[in-house]
Amino acid sequence: MPESKNDSFRDMNIKEKIATVVGIALLIIMVAGFLFGLIFFGMAGVFELLGVQYKSSWSLVVFVISFFMLGIIVELFFKAIFMLSVRNITGKIKVFLIRISFEGTSNWLVLFIVDEFMESITLSFNTEIIIALLLAVLEIVFDDDKD
Repeated sequence: MPESKNDSFRDMNIKEKIATVVGIALLIIMVAGFLFGLIFFGMAGVFELLGVQYKSSWSLVVFVISFFMLGIIVELFFKAIFMLSVRNITGKIKVFLIRISFEGTSNWLVLFIVDEFMESITLSFNTEIIIALLLAVLEIVFDDDKD
């Protein structure tokens, strides 16, 4: 039975340390780029289906980045309010309906704020609602919480 060699980062020479750090950094950059690409092309596809016009691809990039950054902040508050709201509710359908309303409202709020601050992309109210509900359903479907 071969003994496994326990190489810790502390025992590596400078070349191995640099290679390890660069490798991990490249992995993180690739994963972040892949996720951004999914969100970017997904949003571009939804905009194409709904007939939303935007001036350039860069305006869509700024829209997606702004939506993502503001969405993280808003999601924290809405998640806390949701958890406090449903802690005594037992029906799964009631919890689902409350959750989809919170997710949809938070997504709509972020879409509305980003849309108001950007002049290069203009969303109608109906388009905002459709995209917010679509994103809410996708968030619930891909959520790993099995409460």
